[in-house]
Amino acid sequence: MIEDTEKITKIAVIRCDIVSEACPGVGCFMAFNKRSMHFNNYDDKAEMVAFFTCGGCSGRRVYRLIKAIKKRGVDVVHLSSCMQMENYPRCPHIDEIKKTIMDADIEIIEGTHH
Repeated sequence: MIEDTEKITKIAVIRCDIVSEACPGVGCFMAFNKRSMHFNNYDDKAEMVAFFTCGGCSGRRVYRLIKAIKKRGVDVVHLSSCMQMENYPRCPHIDEIKKTIMDADIEIIEGTHH
């Protein structure tokens, strides 16, 4: 039996808690499933293993959940498009959220489907 030794890239998405009240996340999942937009560099072995909100201003949930996904081997965290777009309220805590992810030594990609 031949063993498949290719690494599976584990991806998480953090999205805005406020926007999550109106957005079911379909755009993020469609872009991931089609490997389009900010997911276009992943092969078919990549998996989205976590999809969660920041917990509301001030991003109170991020530190705790980043610790949890780090233990599960997450390689990359995407900051959802809604956290960065002009047509939504811009996240006032984006810099702190990015710092939390960087301090955990996890790669950050800004954007999902826009």
